Amino acid sequence: MATVLSVSGSPSVSSRTAKLLRHLDTRLAAQGHEVIPLDVRTIPAEALLGADFKHPAIVEVTELFARADGVVIGTPVYKAAYSGVLKALLDLLPQYALTGKTVLPLVTGGSTAHVLALDYALRPVLNSMGAAHIVQGWFTLDKDITTGEDGGITVAPATAEALTQVVDQFSAALGSAPLLAAAG
Repeated sequence: MATVLSVSGSPSVSSRTAKLLRHLDTRLAAQGHEVIPLDVRTIPAEALLGADFKHPAIVEVTELFARADGVVIGTPVYKAAYSGVLKALLDLLPQYALTGKTVLPLVTGGSTAHVLALDYALRPVLNSMGAAHIVQGWFTLDKDITTGEDGGITVAPATAEALTQVVDQFSAALGSAPLLAAAG
C-alpha cells in the first residue's frame, strides 16, 4: 500500500482541522495505507520563521514529503487563505516537493464564504509544487465538527458522507485495495 503524509496546517493545539485529519487517517490506515501524521505547529518556530533549511526538523519533514506517495494537506482558513504556519512550511520545502505525488486538499472554516480558499489559494500552490494529481478536495464547516469530552470528534452526517467519498477517491488514486463501506 501507499505511504500517506497527513499534514495539519493549523497553529492551534485544540485544532478541529487536526482532529478531522486524524479521524480521516484512521480510514486510510484501515484501507492498508501507512499514514504518517504531521502537525506543522510542532515544528520549532525558529526553524520555520527563520527559514532554517538545515534545521534537523526541517530536514526530517523534507524527507517525510520525499518518502510519501500521497499527501493530505489540511488547513483552517485565515483571511481567505490557508494558514501562515502551513505557508511557512511549504516555503521551506524544495520547489517540486510534491512531484509524482497524489494530493488531497482539505480546508475547514467558519463560513461558506471561505469555500473558494480551497481552489483559489491552496490548490495553485500545490500545483506549483509539482503534484502529479490533486484529487477533489473538500471544505468542511467548523460547526460540522464536534469535539467530545474524550477528545474524539463527531462529524455531521452529510459532511461525513462527503468526506468518506473524497478520502476513498484519494485512496483509489493511490492504487489502494477495495474500498471500505461508508463509516456511520
